[in-house]
Amino acid sequence: MKASQFFVSTLKEAPADAEVMSHKLMLRAGFIKRLGAGIYTYMPMGLRVIRKVEAIIRDEMNRAGAIELLMPVVQPAELWQETGRFQKMGPELLRVKDRHDRDFIIQPTSEEVITDIARQELRSYRALPKNFYHIQTKFRDERRPRFGVMRGREFTMKDAYSFDRDLDSARKSYQAMFDAYVRIFERLGLQFRAVAADTGAIGGEVSQEFQVIADTGEDALVYCPTSDFAANIELAEALPAVAQRAAATAALQRTPTPKASTCADVAALLGVPLQTTVKSLVLATDETDDAGDLKQTTIWLLLVRGDHSLNEVKAGKLAGLKAGYRFATASEIEDHFGCKPGFLGPIGLRKPVKVVADRTVANMSDFICGANEPDMHITGVNWGRDLPEPDLVADIRNVLEGDPSPDGKGVLAIQRGIEVGHVFLLGTNYTKAMDATYLDESGKPQLMMMGCYGIGVTRILGAAIEQRHDERGMLWPTAIAPFSVVICPIGYDRSAEVQAAADQLHEQLEALGVDVMLDNRGERPGAMFADWELIGVPHRVVLSDRGLKEGKVEYQGRADAQASAVAATEVLDFVKAKLAS
Repeated sequence: MKASQFFVSTLKEAPADAEVMSHKLMLRAGFIKRLGAGIYTYMPMGLRVIRKVEAIIRDEMNRAGAIELLMPVVQPAELWQETGRFQKMGPELLRVKDRHDRDFIIQPTSEEVITDIARQELRSYRALPKNFYHIQTKFRDERRPRFGVMRGREFTMKDAYSFDRDLDSARKSYQAMFDAYVRIFERLGLQFRAVAADTGAIGGEVSQEFQVIADTGEDALVYCPTSDFAANIELAEALPAVAQRAAATAALQRTPTPKASTCADVAALLGVPLQTTVKSLVLATDETDDAGDLKQTTIWLLLVRGDHSLNEVKAGKLAGLKAGYRFATASEIEDHFGCKPGFLGPIGLRKPVKVVADRTVANMSDFICGANEPDMHITGVNWGRDLPEPDLVADIRNVLEGDPSPDGKGVLAIQRGIEVGHVFLLGTNYTKAMDATYLDESGKPQLMMMGCYGIGVTRILGAAIEQRHDERGMLWPTAIAPFSVVICPIGYDRSAEVQAAADQLHEQLEALGVDVMLDNRGERPGAMFADWELIGVPHRVVLSDRGLKEGKVEYQGRADAQASAVAATEVLDFVKAKLAS
């Protein structure tokens, strides 16, 4: 490819509304162009990366036995009504009507459509197992799209869906997809980690996320350096930080704490460790009748140690909170506690509440909590002596770095990551709702077991840049770079010798199947080099009159600190060796 036949468009500065580095660099390098909020045109340079990512994914999916099809972006609402997701999903599901006033959705995912195909086509046990996949445009109406392709509204994903006759077979399909994902991300050339994850809105038996490691990642990944344990912080089990409750040694005492409305403020004021304080969080659940009218509201008091934070995903799995919860309103809090937030606690309540203590709090003694009175806390609090045992003891906190690993093989570490893939063992969540059955050997109908497996194709671009960039621009792995090699001839439009040598090297590399770009635009060296450093092509060869007269060219890898001289007669073999390493 020659630059004069391609489209190269770069900016010196990123637009002011670009927030994260990947967004800034993709705009500056001409990879994307904003069309609307969270909607982008993928320009030729960016599209080349997408196509390379897709090619690796297709290769490994086919190798794993998955079969490609293509499902529509626009889907009839009837299928989504069968599973209940048409009603349950929030405004992120874009609902539209056609001219006949029929309901449709713009798909964010395709479980319903593929399950409909399976129930029509996979009628016998002889047809199983099957795994279908597609690479398709999706739309999720994000309330606040941001970070460029990292959290856009329109995006591209690879989705695969497996159908099996029983759980054992489904687990084999799940493992085959997990292994394929490992191969995919290894081939993409990215540092990643697979972690246990919450099943979220998709549902199912078990799930794992594939996270690209990046300091700017939205997700906290918990792992044990001395074992195989790895999980998203939402799912990572927090063992009690206090192994066993000690006997009470302090008397219960009301203690003035003027203007100290946080645990940190209280600990500093009283000169005690933050770990002796207990934090109160107040939730509410609403029970409605068949007509949707409110029957009653239950108030919940969740207690975590002062240096810990509530894990809302874990809280949402507790009995009584599974159906959904909200944070209590100021009026509900005053009605039950007689006090505004900042000085709340489990002693001296006006009205009954459900008390849930984190495992660590349940084992604490002589602790400090709010007195349900402004500017007042209670010290020396002990379970059993000063207040009843909690209604429920559960793991409801986020782990901290240095906590013991749940597998007992070391301590936990935490790093940031960007989710780019997710595998789910769904079980019968969708096949039961849509009556997707097959006939077994005895002719009896059985529900199919299902798995689903997603990769964010366009999100991978943003994640790769967040992981691999420097002050000059992007640092693409060769496997997914827009071009593997760029030839930068100085004076291409002025020197016949430079032009001839550049054209010859370009033709030789193309003949070897190398994805090479020859910059024949006649740009000044500084501008030319800056463009390709910004774009992030991994290998650069520079030819000049002076160098050719000395029988040399310059080679510089994108991550190299400086260029190195290479004999002009050996440059082809030199570049081949670099590409192979």
